[in-house]
Amino acid sequence: MIKRNVVFLCLILFCITACSTRELRDSYSGSTSQKLLTHSIDDLVGKLSSEEFADYRGKSLFVETHFIDSPEIKQYADRRLTVELGNRFGINVVAEPDLADEALIVFYTSLATDIDNFGVTLPLGYIPGVDQSTELNVLSLEKFHGVSEMYYFIGEMGALTRGKTIRAVVKTDALGLPFITIPLSNVDRSE
Repeated sequence: MIKRNVVFLCLILFCITACSTRELRDSYSGSTSQKLLTHSIDDLVGKLSSEEFADYRGKSLFVETHFIDSPEIKQYADRRLTVELGNRFGINVVAEPDLADEALIVFYTSLATDIDNFGVTLPLGYIPGVDQSTELNVLSLEKFHGVSEMYYFIGEMGALTRGKTIRAVVKTDALGLPFITIPLSNVDRSE
């Protein structure tokens, strides 16, 4: 009897795994993904230094941005950046470097969402007809983040000064239990 209980316990421990995974998302079809990313971009440009950009009030600034992927997301971030520069700092953003007094060159290092999952899950991929990555949460913490990060160079062409790296993370967390997920935070913002 004891031997059978030990074998049964070992079988259960074999099937239940404790894990930590991270998954990057490149699809923004869901509302939560879109909110996480756009709110993080909003927070990112909101962190631009008032002291540093105040010197450029009333000046014409040529803005050049770079990112390794996702032209649509970069375009959104670029537009949000130019609106912030115009509205908050009174900077006139121009399309040609010849029309500008100064230049701002931005390097986005992250414009994405990611998911972290910490806890105990039961893999279900061995069941015929079920996707191999399917898992049942026993007890887990699911963290869904929108992450935006950038650094920049600003000043006269040929004499650019590097600004600090700024980062913004917007998150929504949930407690994963079998057959139910309990939200721990909410991504919705009300003004």
